[in-house]
Amino acid sequence: MTPLEQALRDDWGRLLALLVARFRRLDLAEDGLADAFEAAARTWPVDGVPGNPAAWLLTAARRRVLDRLRAEEVAVRKEPLLVVEAELTATAQRVVADAGEVLVDERLRLVLLCAHPSLSREAAAALTLRLVLGVPTGDVARLFLVPKATMAARLTRARKRLAGERFEVPPAAELADRVAVVADVAYLAFTTGYAPGSGADVLRADVAGEAVRLVRVLRDVLPAGTPTAELDALLALLLLQHSRRDARVRDGRLVLLPDQDRGRWHHDEVLEALDLLRPLVSAPPAPYLLQALVAAEHAIAPSAEQTAWHRVVARYDELLALADSPVVRLNRAVAVAEADGPAAGLRELEGVALPGHRLPAARAELLARAGRTDEARTAYDAALALCRNDAERTHLLARRERLSRPRPPG
Repeated sequence: MTPLEQALRDDWGRLLALLVARFRRLDLAEDGLADAFEAAARTWPVDGVPGNPAAWLLTAARRRVLDRLRAEEVAVRKEPLLVVEAELTATAQRVVADAGEVLVDERLRLVLLCAHPSLSREAAAALTLRLVLGVPTGDVARLFLVPKATMAARLTRARKRLAGERFEVPPAAELADRVAVVADVAYLAFTTGYAPGSGADVLRADVAGEAVRLVRVLRDVLPAGTPTAELDALLALLLLQHSRRDARVRDGRLVLLPDQDRGRWHHDEVLEALDLLRPLVSAPPAPYLLQALVAAEHAIAPSAEQTAWHRVVARYDELLALADSPVVRLNRAVAVAEADGPAAGLRELEGVALPGHRLPAARAELLARAGRTDEARTAYDAALALCRNDAERTHLLARRERLSRPRPPG
């Protein structure tokens, strides 16, 4: 990963929050920061990477915002220009060293701004993924199962709706509703880190980790007396999934759950998640809770073969009753195949429609296990044609290659 790519992942949200906090203009802040990254792409390969990349980017972005404001003949602020620049320069020097506590408030304000009630929940989630975590528009589009151009247009409309809105933490009466939106945002952010839609990464542990941290921050800022059961369940779900991050990769290749070395799981995170779930087991069914309970079944099983698959199927039945979706049906079909065999799983996949490569990939795996080799090969070809993630493509190619190998005698 190049230093500029690292800066994009680590610092985009932090720098954008600082710029919005200073200039109170989301459009100017985003445009200025994008210009700064473009300038870095031109100059760093020639002049070398600066000692503090984040400070360089913030300074460059600030200058572009100020140039834009001058062009618009708008007063930058009441303070003299030199004071504004001095404050931002000092903040920039702390961006890397104090990235945790110094920027929490600014980033939280940016997240809550993106969760503004004037936006639909889907628009709020998409905008937060793009602005706060720097997720590429194409990957945001994949999460929402729409074309990239459609998502780009939605993001533009969402930005316009926020023009002029205040950059602040809302009062307690409004905070709980926005937190529910941000919880959905965190879940989607984790998804894009746990299963990147494009590029070479097997996973983006940094993005997934930011989603976990976002949920922790939300739990800390909730008003006293606000119910936290679903937020606790969400944190448990993310921790259980995130605990496997080191085991999901071997020599740069994707490792599926049944083949993972469970000794490489982060068991402290598993234990924290199970502690969160323990008082929620008898709580009313809710989407994040049911998904967390499914993940817990994998966590407590000594091995993949010893997973209580019929309990997993029962949890998915409950989830379907609450929130029927093609993704839930796909996951349930895979669990049914583990419990009752590949033929049963294939029957459950009939009629399921889901864009992307995951559905044909699941069908290919079940067809291969059922001994229907020619159909499996066709399904793998369909999945490969739709897959945009390099690591997953390599995995699918390897699985397809196995179909061509002669079976051992006996």
